[in-house]
Amino acid sequence: MIKDITIGQYYPGNTVIHKLDPRIKIIITFLFIIALFFIDKFLPYLFVLGFIIMVISMSKIPVKYILKGLKPLLPIIIITFLLNLFMTRGQVVFEIGPLDVTIEGLNKASFMAFRLIFLIVGTSLLTLTTSPISLTDGIEKLLNPFKKIGVPAHELAMMMTIALRFIPTLLEEAEKIMKAQMARGADFESGNVLNRAKSLVPLLVPLFISAFRRADELAMAMEARCYRGGENRTRMKQLILNTRDFIAMSIMLILFVIILLYRYL
Repeated sequence: MIKDITIGQYYPGNTVIHKLDPRIKIIITFLFIIALFFIDKFLPYLFVLGFIIMVISMSKIPVKYILKGLKPLLPIIIITFLLNLFMTRGQVVFEIGPLDVTIEGLNKASFMAFRLIFLIVGTSLLTLTTSPISLTDGIEKLLNPFKKIGVPAHELAMMMTIALRFIPTLLEEAEKIMKAQMARGADFESGNVLNRAKSLVPLLVPLFISAFRRADELAMAMEARCYRGGENRTRMKQLILNTRDFIAMSIMLILFVIILLYRYL
């Protein structure tokens, strides 16, 4: 299960999507998230699906790799589906014990499940196609205008990127600790959900110790390289908007406008 989590991972490539300016990809991702919450019918999801299929095919990321990232979040999707299925009142289709299944419940549950799936897949494409360094530079450039009011743009961008990058590292460390404890007789798979959750408690102490150790090593490595924040920092690769960036932004804006028009007109 831990290996299936793709959040924070980068899938190397040399495609058009990988070469897009990180600022454009971040803005597109935000517009994509906002657009999903404007959708109130099933038909606009077809446009969203077409957009995601186009991005995945152009980025040449295997579909299995994308779907693998949904596996750890499948329980959340199922719980959301069931809650909307049984808690929505309307015309009863059939009954499951004391619970009623309505037509409105089926529609709302399916609608929310699709929204979650598209939200997870769409946002994961940002980290899968953007290296941590590019992501840091993109966030910092977008936050630069807020420096005038005292916002530490570089430090915020660095912290966000390091936190995102540490997710797969900590998951890998948790898997190693889990295997080591299983070799000593620990059981993480038997029993109900509550027992499984309790069995994971012994993982927390060594995992926190490992996280603090890695953070200390990272701080020492940055100090050894004379890192002093973003002041007077230069970059080998400057972020320059190209034609492909404007085309990608235009496609996203067209999708956004279509969703808005379908919602209000």
